[in-house]
Amino acid sequence: MDDNQHSGWLTFAAVILVFAGIMKIFDSIWAFRAKGNLDTSNAAHATLGSSISAYGWWWLIIGILLILAGFAVLQRSQLARWFGIVAAIIAAVGSLAWMPYFPVWSLLYALISILVIYALAAHGGLEIPAQLSGGVSDSDTAPGSG
Repeated sequence: MDDNQHSGWLTFAAVILVFAGIMKIFDSIWAFRAKGNLDTSNAAHATLGSSISAYGWWWLIIGILLILAGFAVLQRSQLARWFGIVAAIIAAVGSLAWMPYFPVWSLLYALISILVIYALAAHGGLEIPAQLSGGVSDSDTAPGSG
């Protein structure tokens, strides 16, 4: 597969992770400023209870985690790749906390997180040398190698 395609998928994953992290930090700022509770009629279904500040702390932690993962993915290390996958999984599960209130947005956010997981899992791995994969290496097809 082309290195540009790998690079494109990894850049996509990094940008989405950083952007999602920034948005989560904005959500946490809103939650800390709101200083209220969720609607009491739907609070029984709320994942983290009815306190908005509990969601604010959750979003702040996830936001920082996502930003760190995004910048780490840009470094192209295997540890960063796995850190990004775990961060995207946490983001996808965390988005489901709002499923009772905003089902379409929660599902959309989870689907974008799944795309990030795909980008990191399918295109962020180590390259297998042609000799080990049974393929033809570049030196076998070079002119004059015979």
